[in-house]
This record gives sequence, structure tokens and C-alpha cells, in this order.
Amino acid sequence: MRRMIIGAAFVVLGAAASVAAQHQHGAPATSAAPSPPGSRRVTMEDLHRGGGVPRGWKFTLPGGGDAAKGRQVFADLECFKCHRIEGAGFPEPGSDGKTGPELSRMGAHHPAEYFAESILSPNAVILDGPGWIGPDGRSIMPSYADSLSVPQLLDLVAFIKAQDGGGHAHHGGAGAMQERMVGPYRVRLAFRDARGHGGEHAGHGAHAHRAPAAGGVAGHLMVFVSDVTTGDPVPYLAVAAGVHAQGMPARVVKLGPMVGGDGFHYGADATLPNRTQRIVLTIGATTMQVMGADRTRYARPQTIAFDWSAPAK
Repeated sequence: MRRMIIGAAFVVLGAAASVAAQHQHGAPATSAAPSPPGSRRVTMEDLHRGGGVPRGWKFTLPGGGDAAKGRQVFADLECFKCHRIEGAGFPEPGSDGKTGPELSRMGAHHPAEYFAESILSPNAVILDGPGWIGPDGRSIMPSYADSLSVPQLLDLVAFIKAQDGGGHAHHGGAGAMQERMVGPYRVRLAFRDARGHGGEHAGHGAHAHRAPAAGGVAGHLMVFVSDVTTGDPVPYLAVAAGVHAQGMPARVVKLGPMVGGDGFHYGADATLPNRTQRIVLTIGATTMQVMGADRTRYARPQTIAFDWSAPAK
């Protein structure tokens, strides 16, 4: 009997030592601590099944950049010699015979990652324009990958993103693109006017040739809804946009599922009044069948408001 008790004690001690060793060597351990906002927790098996990345993974540039410091970086690098920013107080570009795309109001038209890539790897996307491509077929813009620290890059991108025509990075307006998260969704709202301005890609087929309407801007309203965890588009939702303009009753625009050059989105041709102040999106419960633990994930309706603040014409 004594031998059995001693043996059992060694088993218990051995199990305790094994658990301690697992914690010391980084083995999986259960933690009740919540994940930081915007993050996702996966296992090593999940990474392997996804080819080395989580399902729907996409690199997102960290936030926290300082636009004021970014302005100084812009000046130190003499970016103003090629890129004009209206009202920024820099000399007019072209003094050295080189010019690049104007950055005035560009902050609302492209995601932060697009600007970061252009700064670090300007030949990843070569923009076709007058004098923007050299005789070798490459962009005339140099790479600053060896010139900037990570904080400087974040500050510079924040400064460019702030060039949205409204004086601050979250200002809306016709042609702007904004992104927010609500419930299980990442929601991106975009509007392309009749001239093809706004959104992520110029031109939208037949939508790009309508004349501006009197008292407003005619164009195509687009809402991109994706799962905040996987990044996958979420179909079979009832999506509507409430357009709130100063001095006018609110108007509701029903958006339908569409697929085109911009990818899957909920959209509708619409005219935004010149004094549009807010666009409030309502997202109803999905009508598709959802399996397993995600059964209730898309069952709750969501409402999200975007400050549009379109300037008066």
C-alpha cells in the first residue's frame, strides 16, 4: 500500500512538472484575458491550415501616426518638389523638372496601406501619368525603405491621409471613402460621383457618365461589408442607407448586392444632396444559413453612422 501511495505521488508531481515545463517553453495555455480590440486569436494548427496565415488575413498598417510630425517628414524629404498639396504652404512642385500625382484631397480616396506601399515600394503599382514613368518603365519616385523608421512612416502616412479636403482625417464628403467596425462587420462606405471620382478605382462602367444633378451629386453609393475576423465578404444582408442633409427630410436608399470591378458590394445609383451631413447604414440579419458556433453571429441587426459633411456647392 505504501508503495502505491508513493508511486501515485510521483505521478502527480510528474504531471505538475510537465505542465510547468509547457508554460516555460511557450506551449498552449488557457488564458481568460481578453484579446486587444481589433485582434484575433488563432492556434498554430489554424495557421498551418491557412498556408501560414489566418483565414482572410490582410496586413493592416498600425495606427497612431502623428500628422503634424508627418508634415515635417514630408518637408525633410522634400516631397513637395514632386507632389503638390493645396493650401499646405509648400513651394509649387516641378522646380527640378519632376512632378508626381497631386496629393490634395487624396487621403479619403485610398487606404493607408496603399500610401505606405507607394513610399516603400513605388514600383509595386506604377501610376500612368505625364512624366511619372521613366525611360526604363519604372516609376520616377525613389524608394524610401532605407530612409524612414517605422514611426516616421506612420507619421508620413497619417499626414497624407489627413489631406482629404476637410482639414481632418475623418471628414467625409462626396467622393470620400470611410471605414468603420460594428458588431461582427467591417463596413466600408464609398461614393463615386458621375465623373468617376471617389471610391478605390476610377470609373464604374455606366455609372461614370451621368451628369451631376441639380442641388446634389449623382453617382454610385457602395457599401462593402466583410467579416471583421476573417475578412470575407458577407452576402445575403438587407442593407439600406439613410441620407441626412441639412434642411431636408431624411431619405432612405435601399442597396442591393452587386459584383463588378470594385468586387462584391451592396450598391445603388443615388444623388447625394450638397448639404449631406450624415449617412446612416442599417444592416439587417442575414438570410443565409449559418452553421455551428457562428449561427447567431450575423443574426443581430446593426446600425452605423458616418459623418459625411459634404461641402455646400
